[in-house]
Amino acid sequence: MTVPRRLLLESSDIALFDGATTRRIELRAAAGLPEHALMARAGLALLRLARAIAPHARRAWIAAGPGNNGGDGLLLAALLRKGGVEVRVTHLGRREARTLPADARWALEEALSAGVVVTESLPGEGELAGFDLCVDALFGVGQSRAPEPPFVAAIEALNRCKAPVLSVDLPTGLATDTGAPLGDAVVRATHTLTLLTAKAGLFTGNGRDCVGEPRFDDLGVTPASGELPIATLTGAHVAAATWPHRRHVANKGSYGDVHVAGGAAGMVGAALLAAHAASRAGAGRVLVHAHSSDAGGVLPVDVRHPELMLRPVAELQPALRDNAKATVVAGCGGGDDVMRELPGCLSNAQRLVLDADALNAIARDPGLRAQLRARGGAGRPTVLTPHPLEAARLLAGDVAAVQADRLAAARRLAAETGAVVVLKGSGTVVATPDGRAAINPTGDARLATAGTGDVLAGWIGGAWSAQPRDVPAMDQAFDVARAGAWLHGRAADLARGDRLPLVAGELADAMARALQSLDD
Repeated sequence: MTVPRRLLLESSDIALFDGATTRRIELRAAAGLPEHALMARAGLALLRLARAIAPHARRAWIAAGPGNNGGDGLLLAALLRKGGVEVRVTHLGRREARTLPADARWALEEALSAGVVVTESLPGEGELAGFDLCVDALFGVGQSRAPEPPFVAAIEALNRCKAPVLSVDLPTGLATDTGAPLGDAVVRATHTLTLLTAKAGLFTGNGRDCVGEPRFDDLGVTPASGELPIATLTGAHVAAATWPHRRHVANKGSYGDVHVAGGAAGMVGAALLAAHAASRAGAGRVLVHAHSSDAGGVLPVDVRHPELMLRPVAELQPALRDNAKATVVAGCGGGDDVMRELPGCLSNAQRLVLDADALNAIARDPGLRAQLRARGGAGRPTVLTPHPLEAARLLAGDVAAVQADRLAAARRLAAETGAVVVLKGSGTVVATPDGRAAINPTGDARLATAGTGDVLAGWIGGAWSAQPRDVPAMDQAFDVARAGAWLHGRAADLARGDRLPLVAGELADAMARALQSLDD
């Protein structure tokens, strides 16, 4: 039997759907199939994955809810029992069998006929230790509020299981569309099998910490053409397409100039990190205009990376006026000094990446914000790379609101600024002003250290500089931003160990190695 497919590191993009659309797809599919056929497919998909993650399981516990998610768990219990596994089901919220949905009622009958022990009580601590597999089948896409006390106790028991924990569709307590916790109790699974559609909440916000390894089975159903995803999960193909093999006849002029504006006193390192990343990502030349150079505080050369060209800030705007094709990365370690250069960058840069203090300046200054919007209207693309706090400032809100619905926050910010937005964090979201959005599946907390955001901004700038000019500007900005985010995370995925961070000074080279690994 084929094990349901992994969803991380897919080569192509994966469509991500919300709960309402998934329900419509489910109802339409069920109407065209024999009775209980869809649940039967779900039970077999769960059985295949259960056998893969716990091949020698002899005892299993399944926590089942009162709806069809619970029905999936009950059918899995029947199939496991027929295969010789001792199965106990805690069926919560069940009043009478006749009150269950038709599919769940059928699954309950199958479980009882197979000899599964079905109770309403939770196993004790000693029993929990004896299970080889635990299954969360409490609630699926219908979750809309915090779990109530009986279910909270089941969630807590699942989280104490030492055996693999398999969540059906998505972990109980996690919002389907946003990945936000619905309350204080959320199942932390080791594996999640999402059925029929892949859900956005599995891959952003708290989703990444709760789903474990996500897998997907479409149950043989293709969504109708009118059922549109709310986002896509970025595939590895976007990185391979962004950095094609270089032509023999190319020269440094073929890949453009990147000007990095930032590096106020005490923060020159941020600008140098961005500049090195731009160089590694493919720019032909990288020039660093550190604000601290006004006070004579910048070295005439970066001794670690002497290919970087350090220039006075006063040379930045004339250089941009003379080179209409230049790419600018502004704000990395810029402090308040960035305010002096932003108006010129917004007016003169053909391609512009704004990070850190540039974003904070725009959040404070309505004039700069108007300039930013005018760029998008004139067909000159900008990429913004905020972390949640910077996004909250730009949206005049708070971090909690941004994190509660990261997709919506990124989309709103893109629409308001006319820019491509890279909302960093767990499950980085890349959004465009016209409403497209992608979630990045790579990376982890090894990137949670100072300077890694500067590296991402610089890398996007360098990769963008090297792109041809005959592609629609917004499409190209979107793809370069997605590719940069994917490779940024992939470098962390490939780092050894998960206890210590991948420090920013090593990140650009790690990203280059991650790109090279695509050819292996």
